[in-house]
Parts: sequence; structure tokens; C-alpha cells
Amino acid sequence: MNEKDVSASTTAFLPLPKAAEYLGISPNTLYIWRHRRQGPPGFRMGRRAMYRISSLNKWIVEQERADSRSKRSLDPVNRRVERRTSRRSN
Repeated sequence: MNEKDVSASTTAFLPLPKAAEYLGISPNTLYIWRHRRQGPPGFRMGRRAMYRISSLNKWIVEQERADSRSKRSLDPVNRRVERRTSRRSN
């Protein structure tokens, strides 16, 4: 499911199974994250767990920023070469 499919609908909220599909994960994974208070923020609407599409998008961006592989400054290939100093024993 992509953003165009979701924005074409009339709702700004997704139930848990649709939110999981939007994120590309299984509904069970999202359910477990919700139980552990991990993952994207959600709320209850009656008996259903719901997620705002804007919150899902924000959470995705936060995950990208938190991932060290996305940070060029943490990439060992981009680090400056450090010279080793030799230790002399007396």
C-alpha cells in the first residue's frame, strides 16, 4: 500500500492490519510492538487500534534518522584515517 492509495481514501486513520500493510510488516509484529509500547504511536477508537497516517510517516522518518547506516558521519568508510602511534617498551 502506498501513500496515494491511502490519501485517496476519505480517512486519515488506519486500523492495525492496514497500518501494518502500510509499513510493510505483519499485523502480528505491529500488535506485539503495540503491546510492548514500541513502534509507531497508535490509539484506540472504540475497540479498534488505530494509527494516524501522519504519525506513521513521522515514525518512519524517525527510524531512518536513528539508523546508524543512514548517518554518513557514522559510516566507517567516511571516517578520516587515524595514524597509529607506536609504543616503545623500555
